[in-house]
Amino acid sequence: MNESVGKVVLVGAGPGDPGLLTLRGAEALQSADVVFYDYLASPQLLKTASRDVELVCLGRHGQGRIYSQEEINERVVAEAKKGKFVVRLKGGDPAIFGHLAEELDMLETARIPYEVVPGISAACAASSYTGIPITHRDTASCVTFVTGQEQAGKEQNTELDYAALANTPGTLVFYMGVTTAAKWSQSLIEHGKSPETPIAIIRRCSLPDQTTFTGTLGDISERLWTENLRPPAIVIVGEVARHAPTQNWFSAQPLFGQTVLVTRPAAQASEMTTSLAALGAAIVCQPAIEIAPPDDWSSVDKAIQQLSTFDWIVFSSRNGVRYFLDRIEKLGQDSRALAGVQIAAIGPATVAQLANYALRADLCPEVHRAEALAEALLPNASGQKMLLVRASRGREVLAEMLTSGGVEVQQVVSYTSRDVRTADPEVTDMLAQGKIDWVTVTSSAIARAIVHLYGSQLKQTQLAAISPLTADVLRSAGHEPDAVAETYTGAGLVKAITAGQPAPPK
Repeated sequence: MNESVGKVVLVGAGPGDPGLLTLRGAEALQSADVVFYDYLASPQLLKTASRDVELVCLGRHGQGRIYSQEEINERVVAEAKKGKFVVRLKGGDPAIFGHLAEELDMLETARIPYEVVPGISAACAASSYTGIPITHRDTASCVTFVTGQEQAGKEQNTELDYAALANTPGTLVFYMGVTTAAKWSQSLIEHGKSPETPIAIIRRCSLPDQTTFTGTLGDISERLWTENLRPPAIVIVGEVARHAPTQNWFSAQPLFGQTVLVTRPAAQASEMTTSLAALGAAIVCQPAIEIAPPDDWSSVDKAIQQLSTFDWIVFSSRNGVRYFLDRIEKLGQDSRALAGVQIAAIGPATVAQLANYALRADLCPEVHRAEALAEALLPNASGQKMLLVRASRGREVLAEMLTSGGVEVQQVVSYTSRDVRTADPEVTDMLAQGKIDWVTVTSSAIARAIVHLYGSQLKQTQLAAISPLTADVLRSAGHEPDAVAETYTGAGLVKAITAGQPAPPK
């Protein structure tokens, strides 16, 4: 075998929730040079891949052309023959109506090494996420997966045997059966299946806008028409559909059905997005500001060399901690450079970031604001020398209060904060159409930045501010916040959003 040939990994992306990707699937994405993905794979999964990866979308329904299977095969083989690690990211499980046989034949013919990573199938996920069992000890001891879209030109003896399906003593699960429901439902009835057989239709399974509709085999076509249901959807046919709970665990989550726009810088958004997703929210990410190293490190480097001359080092953000302490390491030093210097932090997020470097804050105010930090420092700091590590922009109140109190303050900029000037058009459209329920606002800088990005479109959504100060910035721009965190942290903001939601119906 040619050693210059790469490898292809067929990865099952699961039904939609990015959290259902297997660990092996995530490892493959992280190693990929090229990822070919279809519209059923969550866009969030693409963030798992490396920054340098080439991402190729194979088409979305209603948005441009969709690649044919032959085109997909040709491109996958071509990239692998260049020696690349290729991931083919497929919705659900590759082995269930996922063209696995054709793709493996293609790879074996081309003598390309491959691996298949299974994914959670849509049928299994639909069962778990709705509480409808696809097997049942009393009514369904077997389950049959059926495609609602048969290949044109199939030999007659390989077409679906509706007589056998109608008499199956168990559950039928139809994939890709929405547009052909009239045909297959009528065929089942004609071959003896009762039109009163219960059915459940699950659309966008495992996603925050998952919807479930129940009915009977005889009225499924009418139900699909009246509800205007479009793919992707799974249809469960059989007595098990009677076991659908009034409200299942998934739809009972406090933020189920809510879409939240997270505006934090990309490197800081994961904690909040994870918390919101765990409560059932759909997450859209659009950083409003970018965080980067300072253009010139000279003042920081000089301060690091003179750390022993300071009584205190004051961190006003977790970004300041990260950039400053990483710079110490870059200069060939370690935490011993801080020996004898007391550390003050503005809030718990900054304290937690210090802990990542095995450092403890000597002081953190109960109220997480610059004024409170200054007031906590002043009683014992008059005449002392403090190093204030800060961003390239922000309020001057902390330095001003300390200086007025007799403290010698030296400020250094350890990171740059810049506004994002261009918004993702899809996010802008979602806001304009009222499809975003909440926008998180986690700093004054972000408040000003989102007003610049979206302007009057913010009237179409609800704004959640991390603190009264941030809320005041929004108000000054003409936007009244709908929720303000009582605790000025990401967790406090998530709690405020959750408290702003009505209780789910019983």
